[in-house]
Amino acid sequence: MDIVIRAAVIFVFLWFITRVVGRSTLGELSSFQLIVFITMGDLVQQAVTQQDYSVTAAVLAVGTFAILTIAISWVNARWRKAARVTHGVPVVVFADGEPAMPQMRRERLSLDDFMAAARGQGITSFAEIRLAVLESNGQLSFFTNEGATQGAPEEPEPG
Repeated sequence: MDIVIRAAVIFVFLWFITRVVGRSTLGELSSFQLIVFITMGDLVQQAVTQQDYSVTAAVLAVGTFAILTIAISWVNARWRKAARVTHGVPVVVFADGEPAMPQMRRERLSLDDFMAAARGQGITSFAEIRLAVLESNGQLSFFTNEGATQGAPEEPEPG
């Protein structure tokens, strides 16, 4: 039972840390961030199992993480306010032809990173962007002045 309690405490701590770190997706992590997260995994294992290398300890620790993950998903599906806390909400970071600098600073999104993401979607200047949203998963969604979402399938022409 001790392993289950430690696993639950560590799960909540890891959730908190990932929320504080920000909205970076795995593909956007710096080398240092990736190393820190991998190292955290090893440190967490030691904290949860306390050198208990038995199969039972591993099953209890992983099972606790899995059950808590499923529980959070279930709560998020039932209560929208809970999802806002656990996953965050999309944030408008560009509107009306201008970057929303207060929101970008709060989300720790630099103009260089913003424009790099825009270029990745084929956008070359601010003038092309009508709206940009930083999604809760860390991805940037761009809506261009043509009204089409970058990367979205085009609608078939009538006829």
